[in-house]
Amino acid sequence: MSERLDPSALRVLVVDDEEPARAELAYLLGQDPRVATVHCAASGPQALDLLATERVDVVFSDIKMPGLDGLALARVLSRFAEPPRVVFVTAYDVHAVDAFELQATDYLMKPVRAARLAEAIRRVVAAAGAEPEVDEDETIAVVLGGVTRYVQRSAVRYVEAQGDYVRLHVSDGSHLLRVPLTTLEERWASAGFVRIHRSTLISLAHVQEIRTVDGRCSVRVGGDELPVSRRHARDLRDRLTHRGSA
Repeated sequence: MSERLDPSALRVLVVDDEEPARAELAYLLGQDPRVATVHCAASGPQALDLLATERVDVVFSDIKMPGLDGLALARVLSRFAEPPRVVFVTAYDVHAVDAFELQATDYLMKPVRAARLAEAIRRVVAAAGAEPEVDEDETIAVVLGGVTRYVQRSAVRYVEAQGDYVRLHVSDGSHLLRVPLTTLEERWASAGFVRIHRSTLISLAHVQEIRTVDGRCSVRVGGDELPVSRRHARDLRDRLTHRGSA
C-alpha cells in the first residue's frame, strides 16, 4: 500500500460465511483502540461489492468459504491498485503454505485469542510503515507427510531451487516449499540472504568461511561447501567484509 496508515484509525473488513465467527471477530476487533471501523461480509463476492464503495486497510478473511474462497479473494485483492493487507483467519493449518505464497500479513487459527489478534493488528500497522520496522523473524509453514511444521527464517542456512519449489536447509534436515527462489531472494534480502548461484541463496549469518581454489570460489555454510558463481563472488565478498566490519 502506498498510503501511510494512521495506526489509531484502521479500517477493517471481516469476511466469513459463518455468522457467529464473523460477529465474534468483529467484536474483538472493535475492542482494539487502533481499529476505527469494522465492516463485515458473508462471502467473497459480497466483500468485493463492499470494497467497490468502501476503502479498507486490512481484510480479515476466512479461507474455507463456498464459491470465492479466501485464497481466491486474496488473489483478486492483490491486483488492486492499492491492495489492502490480508490476514487469514481459519480453523485449518493446511493452508499456511498458500498464505505464505500470497504474502499474507498474518495467519490466525480459530478460535482467535484477543492477544493473538492484537499481535496481528500490530503486524498490519508495522507492515504498512506506520510503526518503525523491526527485524522480526519470519515463521515459515512447511508440510511433510500431511503434518505442518513451522520453521523460523533465522534457522534457514541456505536455500536451493528445485523446479517450482525450493529446499530450505536447516540444522536438522531440509524442507520443500512451493515458492520461486526469486521470491525469497526479494523477500529475505533485508534479513541477510544473498544469491551466490542461479539456484542457491544463502544466509550470511550462517557463513563459516569463503575460499578460492584454482580460481573457483566456494562458501561453507553449516558444514556444507557450496559453489559461488563468478558473477556473485565479488558481491558476496563485499557483503561479508561489510558484515564483519559492522
